[in-house]
Amino acid sequence: MTALTLLVTGGAGFIGSNFVRLWLERHPADRVLNLDALTYAGNLANLADLTDDQRERYSFVHGDIRNQELVEYLLGEHHVDVIVNFAAESHNSRAVLDPAAFLRSNVLGAQALLEACRVKGIARFHHVSTCEVYGDLDLESPDSFREDSPYRPRTPYNASKAATDHVVRAYYETFKVPVTLSMCANNYGPYQFPEKVIPLFTTNALLGKPLPLYRHSQNRREWVHAVDHCLGIERVLERGVVGETYHIGTGVEQSVEQIADAILDTLGLSASLKTYVEDRPGHDRRYLLDSTRIRRELAWQPTIDFAQGLPETVRWYQEHPAWWQPLLEKAAVQETGWKAGSRGLE
Repeated sequence: MTALTLLVTGGAGFIGSNFVRLWLERHPADRVLNLDALTYAGNLANLADLTDDQRERYSFVHGDIRNQELVEYLLGEHHVDVIVNFAAESHNSRAVLDPAAFLRSNVLGAQALLEACRVKGIARFHHVSTCEVYGDLDLESPDSFREDSPYRPRTPYNASKAATDHVVRAYYETFKVPVTLSMCANNYGPYQFPEKVIPLFTTNALLGKPLPLYRHSQNRREWVHAVDHCLGIERVLERGVVGETYHIGTGVEQSVEQIADAILDTLGLSASLKTYVEDRPGHDRRYLLDSTRIRRELAWQPTIDFAQGLPETVRWYQEHPAWWQPLLEKAAVQETGWKAGSRGLE
């Protein structure tokens, strides 16, 4: 197989860094160029464990995906074959406080990438989206989201990702830019910024601080390990059909209450650390993807069971305080500050 050069946007973030590491491990002839703006959640320490061989095939560029001139230069200078777009503002709570930042970064950023692809030509543009573009499901619903489900985003973050998906598909239909898309369930694993629920609860518990559960603590999410998510993207790049969308999910659902209890059990700590706070505005009830297509057509399936992966993730944070402790001061939202019926934190 011909060696490829990949441009990974947002490759210093949680899922992006897992993808960079995985691709370099599994494709020893390929090169990876990481373009990241290093906003508060971008962290080059996420890739500190690359081997010498991997570093010879890896390059980092500090830059913004909205800089189309820079992207065009990188595509030409490095003879890029594939773009994998992870770059996005992704925290729902932050989007309640600053929705404009999410539209600028997610929508306009992707459009600049796509326009650069159109100008320079590229073999594949893969866009990483989210189950949240479909809205939410009732807790007792037998339904799940399919690739043809209607878009019903309920929060500024979800809306920014939905709009981006439409732009990606429009560039395929109008300009024939060779795109694929994937929607993922909630991710977990090492190197996740401690604003998200699993690392937030874990680091709070390790510090003896309360775990802030939203009042509707039975709301559920589907969970996929970041490594399995990245393996799914790899499978889409290798076997997926241009212009198509694939769901990467496990079918494993857990409520916020179950997550908190499992983390405390893993650490041997008391349930008294749980506390209850008001839900943020637009808090979705439940997400569940139908991942039949990627399993049937591309032969992907998850390899890490949640019952194994969650305790391993919790122990990773327990063993790596030097990684997460410096990040705590960067947290942009205190989840204990929402007020019932408010439009934001008070």
